[in-house]
Amino acid sequence: MHVVGIDAGGTKTIAARATPDGQVVARARSGGANLRTHGELAVELVLHEVMEAVGTFDEAAPAAVCVGMAGVDRPDEAATVRAILRRLGCRQRVLVINDALIALVAGAGRAHGVCVVAGTGSIVYGVDASGVAARAGGWGPVLADEGSGFHIGRQALAATMRAADGRGPRTALLPAVLQHYGVTSPESLVQAIYGAADQRRQVAALGPVVEEARAAGDRVAGEILTQAADELARAVQSVAVQLSMRGEVFPIVLAGGMFLASPWMAAELTARLHEVAPRATVMPFPVEPVRGAVSLACAALQGLFVPPAYRRAEDDVVNP
Repeated sequence: MHVVGIDAGGTKTIAARATPDGQVVARARSGGANLRTHGELAVELVLHEVMEAVGTFDEAAPAAVCVGMAGVDRPDEAATVRAILRRLGCRQRVLVINDALIALVAGAGRAHGVCVVAGTGSIVYGVDASGVAARAGGWGPVLADEGSGFHIGRQALAATMRAADGRGPRTALLPAVLQHYGVTSPESLVQAIYGAADQRRQVAALGPVVEEARAAGDRVAGEILTQAADELARAVQSVAVQLSMRGEVFPIVLAGGMFLASPWMAAELTARLHEVAPRATVMPFPVEPVRGAVSLACAALQGLFVPPAYRRAEDDVVNP
């Protein structure tokens, strides 16, 4: 008997097969699996690949599966992922939940607190002590995703082109971005960006470039990362207000590649969060989110976990 936990992100997907008590015995990694950006067929292929790589199909079907994926707490996308898992032979004890929830459980050890995810995309997700959930952001690159790698990379590209045109301030991002893409002129960025097979991931990869420019004293890069920290802090405030948690003791878990790419942004956000929720403890992310997926699969196997329900719309509190 075994369980499977899967962390399906915009850039990478990680699966782990574990014993019913949570001991990981196999682990595999593949490309991104996001329904909105990759499509159903591509997601199914990636999930099949990582599940096969960890030996899911070498014996009886897994006793429980937990998939954390951005956007799947919307009914239509959850139904699509469940249909994919049924086609892959997973029909019992299947959890399809937001990837921020598995990150929260991996970082805090329980489904209570707030998780700030800043990877290719971004979202802030929280669960109160009674098991009610709330979110802010996480609406994708067109509607939101402020503070994400893509948003920061997009801001860096805009600053680069404004500087090249003379429409904006001079910035060290101009030569740094050209060097990053291996081109010699701003005009060459058109093909490098629009011709990329995975444009969103390519743009999100600029996070370390922005951090390096900020560390060297570039004002424009510093403003981009400051704005990102501000946006994430506002999202945490929104979730804390929705759940009436601002004065409570709870963990805030920072998860996602942007916090690794820019330790300065993580520190800047942490300082802001002490004002947003003074009694909260901000935790850097110590383990991979897939560990949270494994933990929840084990809990589901024992009948000990029910996914949090979102706060009803009529109860939501809108920030002034």
